[in-house]
Amino acid sequence: MSVEQMALDYAKAWSSGDPDAVAAFYREDGAITINRGDPIEGSEALKGMISSFFAEFPGMTVKLEHLRMAGNHVMFGWLLEGTHVETGNRVSIPGWEEWDLDSNLKVEKSLGWFDAEEYDRQIREGI
Repeated sequence: MSVEQMALDYAKAWSSGDPDAVAAFYREDGAITINRGDPIEGSEALKGMISSFFAEFPGMTVKLEHLRMAGNHVMFGWLLEGTHVETGNRVSIPGWEEWDLDSNLKVEKSLGWFDAEEYDRQIREGI
């Protein structure tokens, strides 16, 4: 499988509503840090974080917007779209993840980034 196909499949997994499908792209000891927060490490913690996004945005979609690669370091640019479960407001927020991949194209470490202020505003007010 190519990195391009892996990234497309990762976006589809995020659009599936299945935390196991997303977590399967990470190594068992893989980790993500979002917006300089605390690292979320290991499959069970990752599934918990993923589940919280699915609970907030049932039926959300994630689209691959762009992809950049330098060896095993990949920048996955995405667009999350969905309706917030509590406010009923539509959200459309871009962001990216910087991945370090192992030789099996599993994410060892991810640094995730998005505009948290705009995300919160859209949850409150919509797009």
